[in-house]
Parts: sequence; C-alpha cells; structure tokens
Amino acid sequence: MDSAGWDARYEASELVWSRGPNQFLPPLVEGSKVGSALDLACGEGRNAIWLASQGWQVTAVDFSAAGIEKGKTLTPDDLQNRIEWVVADLVDWEPGHTFDLIAVFYLHLPTAVFSSVLERCVSWLAPGGRLVAVGHAVRNVAEGVGGPQAPEILWDDDLFRPALADLVVTECAERLRPVDGEPRAAIDFVVNAHRPDNE
Repeated sequence: MDSAGWDARYEASELVWSRGPNQFLPPLVEGSKVGSALDLACGEGRNAIWLASQGWQVTAVDFSAAGIEKGKTLTPDDLQNRIEWVVADLVDWEPGHTFDLIAVFYLHLPTAVFSSVLERCVSWLAPGGRLVAVGHAVRNVAEGVGGPQAPEILWDDDLFRPALADLVVTECAERLRPVDGEPRAAIDFVVNAHRPDNE
C-alpha cells in the first residue's frame, strides 16, 4: 500500500492500531540505557509515544502524513518536546546522525528494498545501540492467522542474518502471538540485536 492508501486508512477510523505500544516493545527494550530512539514506519505513533513516556528522545518517521498528524494529536502535552515527527519515505530518508535504539515494527516491503532499509538502519546504530524489530513471519501465511498474505514481503531468518553480521544478536526467531477468537496463533518474527559498545 502506498502513502495515499495509508492516509486513507488512517483517516477512516479513530485508531487503526491500539493506543498503547506494541506488546513486544516494552520487554524488548527493558534494561536499555535511555537515549535517542528512531521509530521507523511509526504509523499513528503508539510506539514513539510510549518510548517518549519512558524518557527517550524519539524521531518518528512515516510516509503517511495522516498517520503523523494523528500521532501528533495523540501525544500528551508533556511529551511534545520528546518526539520529532517526520513525514518521509524511508526508502531514501537519511537521519544524519546515529541512535541508541531503532525500532522497526511490521514494516513489510519487497525483499531487496527491505534489505536496503535494514542495512541502513544498522549503520545508524550508535555504539551500544539496539535494533528491535517485529514483523509477520513467512510461515504465518500457511500456518498462522492475519497479516499480509504475500510471502515475498514477510520476514524470516535469511532476510535478517546478513545485515546483523556485525551485531550481537540476542534474538532472531519466530514467536507465536495468540489472537483473540482465533484457534491458531499468529506467527511473528522478532529481532533483538545491538552494536558492541567498543565500536
């Protein structure tokens, strides 16, 4: 879906996603030293807002102007100065500085495009910086529930391992996510890795 499609989706309902952070985010960043964070493909900003509430200084980027505007509206007044909202296509966007945390949640692009974005994300990590990523796994199409039904844009180990070669990898694997009212769980793919402090 292009930016116009996402604009229409965000404008059509009060909230497309939950108001709180994605369920995986808090435990993935637990214990991380608070600093600068990048929420890539931030949508309505739920993860960016939560990170800001935990003390992070956040750059939130999405190509949907409607999503960004909704994120601004949802941000409490006392957190406004902790989030920089950016409307940009992350395929060619460059931040110009590094981050202590980069979060990439449910960003699904053709393999070559996603690999390029991922390699750039890794290059934006400061020494000790952490990359956390969650998306729909390839296996979800046949054995899970929900999510895109296009295996060519979904995640697996082969998609991530080359870009993570210079990082310390804590997790790069599938996780089952129970879905209310469904007999099967969704199958997500979760990445948690960091750049060594001495780089």
